[in-house]
Amino acid sequence: MIHHQSTIETQDSLKWYALYTRSRFEQKVYEGLCGKSLEAFLPKIQVMSRRKDRRKKILIPLLPGYVFVRSLLVPEAYHQIIKTIGVVWMVSFKGQPVPADDQEISSLMILDGTDRTVQNRALMREGERVMIMEGPLKGLTGFYLRRKGKSDRVVVSIELLQRSLEVDIEDWALERVTE
Repeated sequence: MIHHQSTIETQDSLKWYALYTRSRFEQKVYEGLCGKSLEAFLPKIQVMSRRKDRRKKILIPLLPGYVFVRSLLVPEAYHQIIKTIGVVWMVSFKGQPVPADDQEISSLMILDGTDRTVQNRALMREGERVMIMEGPLKGLTGFYLRRKGKSDRVVVSIELLQRSLEVDIEDWALERVTE
């Protein structure tokens, strides 16, 4: 009975910790942690690939630069985690690793694998700055005006030569500009 009690306590004391990774090393870090039999989580989201020759949906990290690991974080575990190739540091406060909020991890698990091309619709509001990520106007920034009826097309206002042009474009070709 006492042994069973300690197993429950151990399970409860496992916490999720956020690891900051080298740029584009999220998958390598995730695989490295799993290879050490550690429980790791790399939330991803579906986007349209930006290849010139074809369009397809691909999965990319939802939070670029971060991978989560679940651990008791005893010193040996900490060293094993931090020595994983691609890990830069563990998110800490005043030198102490800070566990991630379980509720936030649960929310990320719900979002994991979802389609960002669908999510973007709810995120863009009238007047928000957006950048065109695809097509002949790629790279231009403007302001989101409105959705065109029930279609996947939206209207964006772009400043060119001191004139405001309204362009009508597919919503998946846009990304919000966060400054």
